[in-house]
Amino acid sequence: MNTSPSAVRVGFFATCLVNAMRPNVGFASLKLLEEAGCIVEVPMQQTCCGQPAFNGGDTRDAAVLARQFIETFEPFDHVVIPSGSCAGMVKAHYEEALADDPAWAERARRLAARTHEIMSFLVDVMGYAPQGRSLEASATYHDSCSGLRELGVHAQPRAMLGKIRGLELRPLEGHDVCCGFGGTFCVKYAPISNAIVEEKAAAVERTGAQLLLGGDLGCLMNMAGKLSRRKSEVRVLHTVEVLAGMADAPAIAEPR
Repeated sequence: MNTSPSAVRVGFFATCLVNAMRPNVGFASLKLLEEAGCIVEVPMQQTCCGQPAFNGGDTRDAAVLARQFIETFEPFDHVVIPSGSCAGMVKAHYEEALADDPAWAERARRLAARTHEIMSFLVDVMGYAPQGRSLEASATYHDSCSGLRELGVHAQPRAMLGKIRGLELRPLEGHDVCCGFGGTFCVKYAPISNAIVEEKAAAVERTGAQLLLGGDLGCLMNMAGKLSRRKSEVRVLHTVEVLAGMADAPAIAEPR
């Protein structure tokens, strides 16, 4: 770890899904951030970012969680999140959730400017590129809706993956089309969600790639589940796991 006085102090928000379902994404993220020269802390008092409540119309409870998040992460130079949807909530919606309280809305606006999805942070803020990593495999990449449309995350993960020796990136038809997860959308509109992810899984299989990569665990779990039910051999991983040299972990949806 870089502990020089000039090192960037990062507050890492693990997200609910990473914490409960895929801790390896958190460990891989910490490895990359430290390689990039950051001092990383994971505040123990962090909870949900409030996105499910906000998307469900429960602005009051979303505002409660937003205030807790802001108080927790304000001390850091930057906030880094391994999820486009959670980062999008903080950057694009906290100010809206707190609109009836100008003081808190201003605090939300200031924190939003220092909050980043991890791919964007590594490339756009830290100028990081993985060194000395290799993986003999073919991969295709899915762009999550929030990361792509709210945060502009597209070129950054591809730039870093292009530095992995032996990794062949194959284009995915409809890479920018929703996978059908959409948080509570997949629960409220299950038949529509299932039809969308069925199309996505078929497109992934047509690439012939061995790996499906992405930057949002909700999307990845949704696609991994469908691919598993289709008896596909495609392995699903979060991009940070490959970038950190941790692609040997059991793939998402594989038994551990």
